[in-house]
Amino acid sequence: MKTDNETIEVVRGSGNVFHDHNDPDADVLQMKALLAARIIKLLDEQGLSTRAAHKETGIAAADFSRIRNADLSRFSVDRLVRIVNKLGEQVTASLSFDNAVATH
Repeated sequence: MKTDNETIEVVRGSGNVFHDHNDPDADVLQMKALLAARIIKLLDEQGLSTRAAHKETGIAAADFSRIRNADLSRFSVDRLVRIVNKLGEQVTASLSFDNAVATH
């Protein structure tokens, strides 16, 4: 419990929670999370259950269930892009590169 003498430190995030937690695969994880969020939004907008999405796209219902549960370890970025495409949307990406210190 917070006492009157305690202060709360506010830290501005980078916009990528995976970077903020020093995950070595932060960029890939962020991209996968954004694609998964879009897939979930498309399923909701189209009123598709995991089974209905399977019938519509040919993608396994279990895959849609994994995406809804944010279990993305079995998915590559390109596979998630293909799922977005099968749900009727095209992905347009813009890349930028920051100078980062490479670790060897």
